[in-house]
Amino acid sequence: MSKPVVAVAGATGAVGREMLKTLEQRDFPASEVIALASSRSAGTKVPFKDGELTVREMTPESFKGVDLALFSAGGATSKTFAPHAVASGCVVVDNSSAWRMDPKVPLVVPEVNPDDVDWHTGIIANPNCSTIQMVVALKPLHDAWTIKRVVVSTYQAVSGTGQKAIEELDRQVRQMFNGIDPEVKVYPHRIAFNCLPQIDVFSLGDYTFEEIKMIKETAKIMGDESIKVTATTVRVPVFYGHSESVNVEFEKPVTAGEARAVLSQAPGVQVYDNPGEKMYPMPIMAAGEDEVFVGRIRQDDTVDNGLNLWIVADNIRKGAALNAVQIAELLLKKGKLKV
Repeated sequence: MSKPVVAVAGATGAVGREMLKTLEQRDFPASEVIALASSRSAGTKVPFKDGELTVREMTPESFKGVDLALFSAGGATSKTFAPHAVASGCVVVDNSSAWRMDPKVPLVVPEVNPDDVDWHTGIIANPNCSTIQMVVALKPLHDAWTIKRVVVSTYQAVSGTGQKAIEELDRQVRQMFNGIDPEVKVYPHRIAFNCLPQIDVFSLGDYTFEEIKMIKETAKIMGDESIKVTATTVRVPVFYGHSESVNVEFEKPVTAGEARAVLSQAPGVQVYDNPGEKMYPMPIMAAGEDEVFVGRIRQDDTVDNGLNLWIVADNIRKGAALNAVQIAELLLKKGKLKV
């Protein structure tokens, strides 16, 4: 079987670099990997395998001869360039929010709805990072006991905003330790030693777009519009790793032990749950890891058939780069790439 030519669009960003690292670590069978970015990044070098790739400027012609493109360059860029890539015969896996709720575009988490890649027409959307880790943990529970309602509160790392936010947190911490008023540029308020109950802009009903993404994307990925979801998303002063407190109400009775047993066998999930030994997932243990970690599994006696979960994952890894590469692997396995 021929090996595909792969392009990474947005290769100089945090997710783009992680995509390149993930392709290398998972030994994705590419005949060539091309790094693309904006004109201002053209000519720079990014590490790949034992050497470096020279970044090329992304243009409408960049995708001629490319079989697969992993996009992580923002929604506007995806809207502009993904159609050109598809017209060139390339399959696009897009990490932005540009195509996620398009009814003609599959929204895929390989552990949850792998067969949805079968009906793509050129573009497959990578879900929001906070949605990905939640549905990886919820899908096996839904299959066993049928979820009625989900209440999720997130504690999201600054890397979800990008490199400038990582630098801002680092800079603000240093400034405060040196008695200097911290500069606030990326977020509406200081993030160092603070929590911001706003991710993205406010919209209908005073929900933020991040919260709306989690609500809408969950139903699409799970393939069940009857699941009710409400979300509160919070930015916290952590560099890598999103955490989520998830309250779930089921149609059928379920115990914490039964849920723990099912999750222990679920693909992509690692149960880390022993409160007596102070064992529970934390961002520092999830950083750089592929798995979605689940702990603090316990009954919620305030509702019938209720459970509480604590879910942690690396938002750059599983929440973006790894999920995109896993989709690429699915496409290759299913023969959905024109190679």
